Amino acid sequence: MVVVIGAGVHKATHTLVAVDEVGKVLGQGVFPARREGHLRALGWARRAFKDRELVWALEDCRHLTGLLERDLLGAGQRVVRVSPKLMGTARRAGRERGKSDPIDATAVARAAQAHPDLPVARHDEASRELKLLVDRREDLVTERTRMINRLRWHLHELDPDLAPSAGSLDRAVVVTGLRERLLTLSGLVAQIAVEVLDDIGVRNAQVRDLDRRIAAAVEQAAPVLLEVPGCGPLTAAKIVGETAGIERFRSEAAYAMFTRTAPIPVWSGQTAGRVRLNRAGNRQLNCALHRIAITQVRLGGPARDYYDKKRAAGKTSTEAYRSLRRHLARTIYNTLNHNGQAAAAAPLPAAA
Repeated sequence: MVVVIGAGVHKATHTLVAVDEVGKVLGQGVFPARREGHLRALGWARRAFKDRELVWALEDCRHLTGLLERDLLGAGQRVVRVSPKLMGTARRAGRERGKSDPIDATAVARAAQAHPDLPVARHDEASRELKLLVDRREDLVTERTRMINRLRWHLHELDPDLAPSAGSLDRAVVVTGLRERLLTLSGLVAQIAVEVLDDIGVRNAQVRDLDRRIAAAVEQAAPVLLEVPGCGPLTAAKIVGETAGIERFRSEAAYAMFTRTAPIPVWSGQTAGRVRLNRAGNRQLNCALHRIAITQVRLGGPARDYYDKKRAAGKTSTEAYRSLRRHLARTIYNTLNHNGQAAAAAPLPAAA
């Protein structure tokens, strides 16, 4: 006898609804979104359903459910992640009218029942730390880009010839030289430009420090990914962080679906055999695979041969890259799943 407990999560409170095997509501409760509230919720579930197996279904919004997920996993509970799309479908299929926290929690629980192959949450500190580091670096790079754009407007107002070449303001020698030239100028605009340039220098130092930390963490967590041609430390860190444990995927096809590289068949009339672009899944992973694909095609080798073969068969460049990303998803899955025993250096399987 399994009881699925769905959670409607918010910053202040979590609404929990328990349903049985047929989706009937057995009980519900509202608990603070704090560690003590999570312990109270766990005690409530154990007392109310002490003779049944508990499965906790959490909507996949990590910033709201991260602490609850870690507390439940620390208590030895089984936790699955339900995508918001599945929850919305289950809510629209329900008989309850309107939208409320109990309705959302019930929809999450019923969606977990209807899809028994949902990703299972698990403790993986290495992938979590890499994701935090990569996200922090991306935030800093975004802030630096905004500062660089603002600086270029100030430089254009002072003297268009002061503007450095594109993509050069991440180098210390360029920042230092530009700062010395700006100090020779007078006026408020020049003063503000120097302050913005100093902020850019601070961001550069922070990004370089994060690059070193990420490279060291990848060397420890997934060194086999660095053996894949075109996969550098930042791309490897993105893959490990977004995958969050390759063991939670039952097959390489499931992982391909998660990475948005598995095409969707089109079955309508005379269109059998055609496929449609898959727009579901993790866009970050898809982007990481695309970077690897572009690099491998540029470097040559089996990936370039496969790309040229697709182009010769009448595929567009975009379609050829989609096919290559699908093969790369298989390579990454085998590389991570076999702990380095797979042939990580081969960008494509033998059949390709």
